[in-house]
Amino acid sequence: MIALLLMNFILMAFDARDSTSGQRVVRTWTQTAADFVQSPVTSIAASVSNYFSSISSLRSAKSDNDTLVQRVQELEVEVKQKSDLASENERLKTLLHLKETSKYKVLTARIIGRDPSVWFDSSIINRGSLDGVQLNMPIVTDGGLVGRVTAVSPLTAQVDLITYSKSGLGGIIGEIGESNALGVIVGTSKKDLLQMKYVPGSVDVKVGQTVFTTGQDGIFPPGLKVGEIVSIVTGSATTPHQIQIRPAARLNSMQEVGVLLYEPPPRGEFEQKLPNAVKK
Repeated sequence: MIALLLMNFILMAFDARDSTSGQRVVRTWTQTAADFVQSPVTSIAASVSNYFSSISSLRSAKSDNDTLVQRVQELEVEVKQKSDLASENERLKTLLHLKETSKYKVLTARIIGRDPSVWFDSSIINRGSLDGVQLNMPIVTDGGLVGRVTAVSPLTAQVDLITYSKSGLGGIIGEIGESNALGVIVGTSKKDLLQMKYVPGSVDVKVGQTVFTTGQDGIFPPGLKVGEIVSIVTGSATTPHQIQIRPAARLNSMQEVGVLLYEPPPRGEFEQKLPNAVKK
C-alpha cells in the first residue's frame, strides 16, 4: 500500500501543472536544479574557448605584424635606393655639364676606395691605363680641383688630393693676366684647408677672393678653380702673406670625379746656355 501511495504521489507530482503558465512543476524544478550545474560548466567552457581564441588571434596578429615590419623595411630600402639614384643622377649631370664646358676631354670616374690613414690623403678611382689615364693627370669635380693621379694600374688609379701635405701647385689669386698675386699652394693634411706661400706682402689680397691654377707647375692646366681665401696674415714689403684657402671641391663627400685627359706641353731644350750652367 505504501508503494502504491508513493507511486501515486509521484505520478500526481509529475502531472501537476502551474496554474498560471500551464507548465509541469517537475520540469520547472528540474530546469532550476540543472541551472546550478549548467551555468558553471558553460562559463568554464566559454573561458577555455576564449583563451584558445585569444592565443590564435595573438599568433595571427604577430604573423601580420611580422609581415608588415618586413614590408616597411622593403619600402625603406626602395625609398633609399631611389634617393641614392636621384643623388647620383644629379652628380652625373653636374659632371656632364663639366664635360660640356671644359675645353679638355673629361673621363668620368667613380671613387671606389679611400685611404683610411690620416697621414695620406688619397683615393682610388675605377679608371686606369686601359681608359687612357696617365700619371699626373688632374682630377676635378664640378666644384673645382681635387688632385692628380700618382699611380696607375690597368683598371684603377690612385689620386693624391691637393690637401696632401706633400702636394704642391702653382696658384694665382684672381684671374690670370689681371693679378700679380702668384704663389705656391701646398696641402696641410686637413681636408678643409690649403696654404698659399710666397705671395708678396706688397700685393693687395682679400678674404673671399678666388684662387686658380697658373699652369706653371707643369702638371695642372691654367684656370682651374682651387678654392677661396678664408684667412690672411698680412705680410710686408719683405715678408710674404700667410694665406689659408678652403678647397672649392667637396673632398669629404665626393663620389664621382672627372679625369682631365690633359698632357702638359713639352718643355723645349735650350738652344744656347752658359758653359757653367750645368755641372759636370
